[in-house]
Amino acid sequence: MSEGGAAMAERGVRWGILATGGIAAAFAADLVDLPDAEIVAVASRRRESAEAFAERFGVARAYGDWESLAADEGVDVVYVATPHTAHRAAAGLCLEAGRNVLCEKPFTLNLREAEELVALAREHGRFLMEAMWMYCNPLVRRLKALVEAGAIGEVRSVHADFGLAGPFPPAHRLRDPALGGGALLDLGVYPVSFAQLLLGEPDGIAASAVLSPEGVDLQTGAVLSWESGALASVHCSITGGTAVTASVTGSRGRIDVPAGFFHPDRFVLHRDGREPEEFTAGPADGPRTSLRHEAREVMRALRAGEKESPLVPLEGTLAVMRTLDAVRERIGVRYPGEAGAVLAR
Repeated sequence: MSEGGAAMAERGVRWGILATGGIAAAFAADLVDLPDAEIVAVASRRRESAEAFAERFGVARAYGDWESLAADEGVDVVYVATPHTAHRAAAGLCLEAGRNVLCEKPFTLNLREAEELVALAREHGRFLMEAMWMYCNPLVRRLKALVEAGAIGEVRSVHADFGLAGPFPPAHRLRDPALGGGALLDLGVYPVSFAQLLLGEPDGIAASAVLSPEGVDLQTGAVLSWESGALASVHCSITGGTAVTASVTGSRGRIDVPAGFFHPDRFVLHRDGREPEEFTAGPADGPRTSLRHEAREVMRALRAGEKESPLVPLEGTLAVMRTLDAVRERIGVRYPGEAGAVLAR
């Protein structure tokens, strides 16, 4: 255990929260329930928002700018909960100031920004992790372990979808190109991450989409392929509510994950010649929508002196961003300020 890790083990981990929206509030609510975590500071570009958040969650320091939080030596790790168009700037500011960072998904707007954050973390010797809470979920970890142990044989296909019914008006953030709008980055990151959790980075990518008049994807479908012969079909939409399910089929069986596959409370293992077997969340796993699993993993890693998490490794995050960039290249979605070469693959 490092010197800093020993201190955190003794006094708990001191969190700063950058942004005050819905996901920040949900994360803070889970942190409040963890006995070894303390929220000590919050920042927003509007001091009023930071002060209201601080009052709601009993936070000692409220800042009306990001720089003050980044410079706060009493913060062990910052949770970046801004819209993803600001992830590069917010997380980069914190890393350069010497803070460890947990950054919401999608990690950044594109691969170039993701690579810049990883380089900054390594240059400054700081911990960095994408808040892909699905990877930290105990049941998802159990599913991955079963697949790796050969419970369903060699993986042949993965299917996953995530769609919201909408409709979302043109002014909504999900349709705003300046905010990285569209189904793919907000929702499609989950099906893609699920497939790559089990199969790694794909060797081939084909995709098609329906675009809005603003130029963001209303719905996108992609087929990912691997040299092993495995295929994954992934779909996301902001025009229709889908089942939000996933399945993994192997040469000797199948695993079905019901609605809410990215934070499941159960899944069913079907093995050739056997009765179906259901795996369910235990009482210690917490609420189905809990974000505490990723918080616990960050705190475990910090106390151990690790610079990244083996559950959400940085190379895996970069691989998902490469896939998202490649899909966007194929469907013709670019955001303001992106260079033409950003999405080349």
